[in-house]
Amino acid sequence: MQSSTNKSFLATPIEYLKGVGPERADILKKELEIFTFGDLLKLYPYRYIDRTQFYSTQHIDNTQTFIQLKGKLRDIKELGEGRARRLTATFYDADGEIELVWFQGVKWLVKSLDSKETYVLYGKPSWFNGKLNITHPDLEKLSAYTAEDAGTFRAMYNTTEKMKTRSLDSKGISKLMITLLAQLKPEHINENLPASILSKYKLFGRYEAIKNIHLPATLALQTEAVKRLKFEELFLIQLNLLQLKIIRKREAGIFFEKVDHYFKNFYEQALPFELTNAQKRVLKEIRKDTLSNKQMNRLLQGDVGSGKTIVALLTMLMAIDNNYQAALMAPTEILAQQHYAGLKELCEKIGVRIELLTGSSKSKHRKELLADLAEGKIHILLGTHALLEDNVIFKNLGIVVIDEQHRFGVAQRAKLWKKNTVAPHILVMTATPIPRTLAMTLYGDLDVSVLDELPPGRKPIKTVHRYETQRIGVFDFMRDEIKLGRQIYIVYPLIEESEKLDLVDLQNGFESISRAFPLPQYNVSIVHGKMKSENKDFEMQRFVKGETQIMVATTVIEVGVNVPNASVMIIENAERFGLSQLHQLRGRVGRGAEQSYCILMTTHKISADGKTRIKTMVDTNDGFKIAEVDLQLRGPGNMEGTQQSGNVDLKIANLATDGPIIEEARKAAIALLEEDATLDKPENAALKYYLQHQKGSNSVWRNIS
Repeated sequence: MQSSTNKSFLATPIEYLKGVGPERADILKKELEIFTFGDLLKLYPYRYIDRTQFYSTQHIDNTQTFIQLKGKLRDIKELGEGRARRLTATFYDADGEIELVWFQGVKWLVKSLDSKETYVLYGKPSWFNGKLNITHPDLEKLSAYTAEDAGTFRAMYNTTEKMKTRSLDSKGISKLMITLLAQLKPEHINENLPASILSKYKLFGRYEAIKNIHLPATLALQTEAVKRLKFEELFLIQLNLLQLKIIRKREAGIFFEKVDHYFKNFYEQALPFELTNAQKRVLKEIRKDTLSNKQMNRLLQGDVGSGKTIVALLTMLMAIDNNYQAALMAPTEILAQQHYAGLKELCEKIGVRIELLTGSSKSKHRKELLADLAEGKIHILLGTHALLEDNVIFKNLGIVVIDEQHRFGVAQRAKLWKKNTVAPHILVMTATPIPRTLAMTLYGDLDVSVLDELPPGRKPIKTVHRYETQRIGVFDFMRDEIKLGRQIYIVYPLIEESEKLDLVDLQNGFESISRAFPLPQYNVSIVHGKMKSENKDFEMQRFVKGETQIMVATTVIEVGVNVPNASVMIIENAERFGLSQLHQLRGRVGRGAEQSYCILMTTHKISADGKTRIKTMVDTNDGFKIAEVDLQLRGPGNMEGTQQSGNVDLKIANLATDGPIIEEARKAAIALLEEDATLDKPENAALKYYLQHQKGSNSVWRNIS
């Protein structure tokens, strides 16, 4: 157990640390939410300066990351004006020299640099104009180079501009950390992982890890400290998620006793195509859940076009066969209407009543609809956020299907679950493939099903990259496809910050296409988010009916448009889109039996990341491979699908690169809970105490006595 002495040391207000005081404490609180000694210890370094060795200038090459040199400066020059202003200098030692350059802080640097002084330099060599140089190196006078610096790995900390005005830059934070660590004793840091886990995974103790994350004497010690703290962070997340899963499994659920009339009639008479093996497998998993007397909480992942909607409909028919109602919630009106148009036709064939409720539903129709819903006359209610309103009352809600569920907040989703006395079954769906490591961390409390097959007859979409200079050839290809009776999407980026500029691009694009594909031989539609709903719907319907051959649009068509006859997707300025969005847009075609194509148009100026995104799209149609690359490029916080899924506030672990540690942490959490689900064994007491007393935690362990 954690003693009050230990707790009080870590809870000591930060202003009482030597070197802080009231003013600096106020900045630390406002800028980094550091209120206590314990909070400061959790400010982990983002990198380290290797002070263990000095290099000679003759040993420098561009394969090194950061190097440390000792020498003098000459030829200190201020060059250029305005934005082109820069400072250059030659750094030399007994063996050679290297050029230095600064583009910021020139005014201050030109006054402070002294050719008579000997400096310790730290920086990253790079090539420029055929010569090695170092841009923005750290320079420190040898006379100020302390014993604390020499022979160590100096931790570097993220700070803010405001903090730097109070000398709380990385070096300032480092000094405070050294002061705090000098007072820190092993008894102040209680171990929160069981001894068996420390032994099995060869992990540092918690005190040892905290000391060596901030002040490592060697690279090996720093590596082990990082491993321990990453494991701890991920293990605690997994433990919470798995315990939540256990609690849900204990919750009474609705028992779907039979599969009867509606399901069988649809399967035997109205199913538009043979189910894939993946769809059959997922339906068996869902059927097993609905027979368990426990609430189902299942995530259905399926790439664009993999047949999630049919699985959802068959699942809802299971509920209807057992005299329950079903709800399907979509994030936008376009997507809700699209689902409704597709499902209504199928439902009518077997006598199932399905209705649509959105913010645009007329009040008279809404009133009648809500009355019928409360009386149980409606089998399936499909809609947007409007389903969450208090006056939407079901007679007997048995299952809730949530499409693109990451677009709804946790509190919003919970409202639907409470619309029945016994919690309805939950099936959440996403067409955004989620990498395994991310799924384990964001959705570790859900059972996961994956649709990893496309329906028979679908051909993989061929994706190619074309430059602006190749546009004439692209136009010729478009004409050939239109001659074959196909239709074409052309999508322009629309980014909020430059909405006006992008709408001009879209309008220019529309005019250019209209000139190249003139009336009366060709008809072109235009759709964007700034249009009135009725105008947008009119243009979309013209395209759906085949009255126009080309649709020029913004990403408003990313979801919710299903035109099997559309065989070509052209994405303009493709380098401006993220991988997830490119993949979603590509999924608008390839819905019919004919060969479909995606053409990625770019200029010749593309960033390295942009080139990687384009190459990935050309190389594969596999949404999960694409999601893995996206995770590596953008990190978990910026990936579509992660923003509202859960509050994963990681301080040291990285979901993009720490897959093996995530796997180990999850295995360890599963094994622990299988042996001691409530952590009542003496060897798990410290862990249980820690979980119940985490600052600001929403841990489920708070509810376990």
